[in-house]
Amino acid sequence: MRISKWRADLLALLFLLPFVLIYVLYTIWPMIKGVEMTFYKWTLIKKMSYVGWDNYNKMFHDREVWEAIWHSTLFVILTTPTMVVLAIVLALIANRKSRLRKLYRTVFFIPSVLSVAVASFLGLFIFQPYMGFVNTFLHLIRILPENSEIFWLTEVGLSWIAVSAITLWWTVGFNFILYLSAMQEIPDEIVEAARLDGANNWNVFWNVTLPHLSPITKTITMLQIIASFKVFLQIYIITGGGPLDKTRPIIQLIYQTGFRENDLGYAATMSYVVFVILLVLSAIQYWLNNRKEARA
Repeated sequence: MRISKWRADLLALLFLLPFVLIYVLYTIWPMIKGVEMTFYKWTLIKKMSYVGWDNYNKMFHDREVWEAIWHSTLFVILTTPTMVVLAIVLALIANRKSRLRKLYRTVFFIPSVLSVAVASFLGLFIFQPYMGFVNTFLHLIRILPENSEIFWLTEVGLSWIAVSAITLWWTVGFNFILYLSAMQEIPDEIVEAARLDGANNWNVFWNVTLPHLSPITKTITMLQIIASFKVFLQIYIITGGGPLDKTRPIIQLIYQTGFRENDLGYAATMSYVVFVILLVLSAIQYWLNNRKEARA
């Protein structure tokens, strides 16, 4: 019996071996080399010289780094709560019994199939002054005077609104589908029992639907925080990090440092600091979730 089990374990290891080798070669080994890069002056051409902890010391005293981290954090603050609320609202609309239910689901999900580049260039067009969709619409409904224009992409506050709006429109479809699936798993008997007890639509949502969405909400929140903190391409295309680098996230700064300033060692240092930040955030979220489940 023991020999049979040993053979089964050995066979399983043999099947896993190709994946493990590929994973180590293309994931673990590059990560180790990345850590090594942080201790060197390293250009796109070659490894130059050992600098010890100088890159880390420079980073912790670099104002641009902390401004870029704050910009990424601000984007998380702007998009994560809004994304969760918007996805729930859209899922509620699409989950209603209606002839337009299939249309709702299609319309809400379609933007998520676009690439980030396509969505960003659409956003660039939508928020342009004079000919952009938003300003044209505001002129049409008489909110914006005829001779006035809103420069969405050249003012700091408005730039954040524009980038956040495009990101929400583009990415909400995936989270919408997750919430819709979770809502469809709520037993009809529970809803019917609540109705019999005199619960209105708001009571059913607050006391039945929302508690059942709690597990998926935790997952979506964590994934959204990580994705938002890693924001890069839509900001790079829409605002370029401007005006005056006031919307430049940390990933864009890493890109510019590594490939424009030819300093891969310093760029790798910033990358691993971002990795540690995301790791800490994930650990805190995991601890909080386990703590709530233990209390329950």
